[in-house]
Amino acid sequence: MLWQSSFKGMREFFTAHQEKNIAAIIWLITFIVYLQTLARSVGFIDSGELATVAVTLGIAHPTGYPLFTLLGRIFSMFPVATEEIVRLNVFSAVCVATGVTLFYFFLLELHYKVEKNFSVLASASFASLALAFSQTVWSQAVSVEVYALHIVFIPLILLLFVKAIKQDEPRWWLLVAFVVGLSFTNHMTTLLLAPALLYWFFAEHGLTQQAFKKILQLAVPFIAGLSLYLFLPLRAMQQPLLNWGNPQTLEKLWWHISGKQFRVWMFSSSDVARKQFNYFFEHLPLEFFYIPLIFAFIGMIVLLWSDRRMFVVVALLFIGCVGYAINYDIHDIDSYFILAFFAVVIASSFGVVKILSQFSSSIGFSIAGIGLLVGIVVQVRANWSEVDQSKNFLVEDYTKTILTNLPPHSIVLSYQWDYFVAASYYFQHVKKVRSDIIVLDKELFRRSWYFPQLEKMYPSLMQKSQREAELFLKELYKFEHDLPYQFEVIEGRYTELLESFVEKNIDSLPVYVTPEVETQYTSGYLRVPEVYLYKLVKDTGYVEVQFPTVYFRKFDGKDKYSVNIQQLAVQALQRRGMYERYYGRDSLAQRYFSKSAELKGFSYPHIANF
Repeated sequence: MLWQSSFKGMREFFTAHQEKNIAAIIWLITFIVYLQTLARSVGFIDSGELATVAVTLGIAHPTGYPLFTLLGRIFSMFPVATEEIVRLNVFSAVCVATGVTLFYFFLLELHYKVEKNFSVLASASFASLALAFSQTVWSQAVSVEVYALHIVFIPLILLLFVKAIKQDEPRWWLLVAFVVGLSFTNHMTTLLLAPALLYWFFAEHGLTQQAFKKILQLAVPFIAGLSLYLFLPLRAMQQPLLNWGNPQTLEKLWWHISGKQFRVWMFSSSDVARKQFNYFFEHLPLEFFYIPLIFAFIGMIVLLWSDRRMFVVVALLFIGCVGYAINYDIHDIDSYFILAFFAVVIASSFGVVKILSQFSSSIGFSIAGIGLLVGIVVQVRANWSEVDQSKNFLVEDYTKTILTNLPPHSIVLSYQWDYFVAASYYFQHVKKVRSDIIVLDKELFRRSWYFPQLEKMYPSLMQKSQREAELFLKELYKFEHDLPYQFEVIEGRYTELLESFVEKNIDSLPVYVTPEVETQYTSGYLRVPEVYLYKLVKDTGYVEVQFPTVYFRKFDGKDKYSVNIQQLAVQALQRRGMYERYYGRDSLAQRYFSKSAELKGFSYPHIANF
């Protein structure tokens, strides 16, 4: 029959030394899909900051990510798009597609024993595509993020390690050590590979003096790769625009590389671990839409009975990752589970090989091949709407609405990092949108490195508050160096510092806060809703403003960030509407209510109880 001969041809295609052709197809498929769902602008959380760091060669938040910064800088100059942010988003897509393809080669190397066969090629292809279109991995491909490059290094390290294990030649071990060191300069969670790889190494070589000697010999290439971190102090000495941590000294460099600022969120409580543990296993089926998980379960049973060593390796990859990540108390935890997702699809590849080995006829292989293909298609369809960012301009519109409607030289105090502050870096300093506006991150004032950066950006502003800054920094030094300090004193100095930015500027410059800034830091001033902010004023008189130009492109994303930012915009316009109504300006109030309804997606008559 025609369909049987077609699948026979497909099988021959898979088995006739076509590894590279299949790899090219995998890369092309994933890259095309990633481009279709690619963000066309700045995304949430760190996107704006990372883009600005890459374009300006700055220092990013801990752990600094020097390799990402340098590669991002190079890619930001490629004319693949008119906007720098889109170029960097494409960079992420290239990285993840490349990582998925490297993972395919790793699986081939892992499975090939004596001969190459259809089962191995098909399982490697299926597992690679299942990884590519899992929600979290796919999400790293559509917006600029350091985890996209991390997805390159995980399979690259695994691939080189397998080659080193099989051939046991010095060149492979030296290359493994160098690449591991280089991977650390992109993301410290490279460390999570250690339990599995060390077990694998000693299981192969034994706990012998020779084995330990070999590891010591690898220190030199490892340090060579790790030495890229020297970029941070060298660049920090030049005082770049963004200089997070200001890591010029050994102390500051260690603080930055080790993530001292974020340690408070690590291993904080058993409640956090329980919450993140439950989150992981509740969302795991949604990552792959079930089918790869079934194969993974089968694969682990197969390994338990046939290859105990590989069973332990896969288990350590999974347990080491999940065990670490669940103890990190952050909202955007998904990317910290990436290594666990790799472990799942490694296991699934063994499950697929086992299932395919049960078929001997062309019909059986054809049915199995169709089943695998359907599984991937189902996964893509299920996850597409969850990860598609091609129409998401929420952060750009929100940030531009704030910046473009403010009076000249306004001061904005905020800690909306995920929605506004990080994005403002990109629009103000890369795209030069209202670079006169002074945006201050309320929470970054709790870090000493932030002050030199602000002194360079806004010297006159910092000069006015020099006394308050010096008093606070004296107490902050104690906190940062783990010296005895009094909470009431340091918090009091912090409050005085923030109040000084208001008191010493409000008579000459407009001062605003975003809604989440606590009133204790602006005591003595009234808050008047204006655009998406509150303007600080001294009296109760009516404050007239021109009706704002609101940038807004509707996005139907159901993730918490998309929902929250739209709620922030809607509620801000409603607050101004209530303000106008309070002062008897009903027609203007109705304009604000109508605009808020337009953003929310229904007409004004359906809005009640303003």
